Amino acid sequence: MITFLSGGTGTPKLIRGMRSHLPDEEIAVVVNTAEDLWICGNHLSPDLDTLVYLFAGSLDTTTWWGIRGDTFRTHEEALRMGADEFIAIGDTDRAMHIARGELLRRGFRLTEATERICRSLGVRAQILPMTDTPVRTIVLSRGREFHFQEFWVRHRGDMPIEGVERRWDVPPEATGEVISAVRSSEAVVIGPSNPITSILPILECAGIRDALSGKIVISVSPFIGDAPVSGPAAALMRARGLAPDSLSTRDLYRDISSYFIHDLRDPVEVPGSYRMDTLMTDLDASTRLCGEILSIIRGQ
Repeated sequence: MITFLSGGTGTPKLIRGMRSHLPDEEIAVVVNTAEDLWICGNHLSPDLDTLVYLFAGSLDTTTWWGIRGDTFRTHEEALRMGADEFIAIGDTDRAMHIARGELLRRGFRLTEATERICRSLGVRAQILPMTDTPVRTIVLSRGREFHFQEFWVRHRGDMPIEGVERRWDVPPEATGEVISAVRSSEAVVIGPSNPITSILPILECAGIRDALSGKIVISVSPFIGDAPVSGPAAALMRARGLAPDSLSTRDLYRDISSYFIHDLRDPVEVPGSYRMDTLMTDLDASTRLCGEILSIIRGQ
């Protein structure tokens, strides 16, 4: 089994390629939940939903979020009636948020709720929330605090970033399911997701770094030069006092990473790294990249 650490859209693109090499039953994904929030009474977990829809075959891979062909009548009507639903939620996508919210209100752990939903949709991969307790990524800007979703969706990321903090009422711990998946894996792949808001929240969960100790861990950079392939990773890296590039990403993962991969076009030199085509512009490119990653893992 191969386990991925995932958030955003970069790692799901990589996972899509791995499905060409491995059956879904041999793939586990530990997913960032620090961008979750309750909105209009329902529970939104964007990174979990992307993975569930990917394995269920319904993900809109033109945007890498939401459901292909979804409609937005409920969202439009809610806005017309004055609801502050600043995220465009599709009608079918909303059913996921309703179902998960109801399960959580009934006392199910987020892991249990996710497993039930996956089973109902025929998903055979293990989709695992990083923790069962709420975590929030907060962006500091202009003396104010914004949930990451507000920063990125409501304000379109068009704000100066003065800092990024993680908040919780209970310190997050990796679940037993997460620890078991990591320890039983042939290798762990840290995908090309935003290091600050997608991967570090997972690595900050108590127990995860110990579980990674001694494992083959392959990290894939989201940067080419000083720009990410997509998203606000560069600004968020700078807010942490880091250069937005592959070398700084490698340094963030240095204590846990066995191998580091960055793009063959990347002008930044990372000693000891592997150079590969990491753009994943289509399924074939993702499949080729995953084939090369498996070759490293298996020493071929």
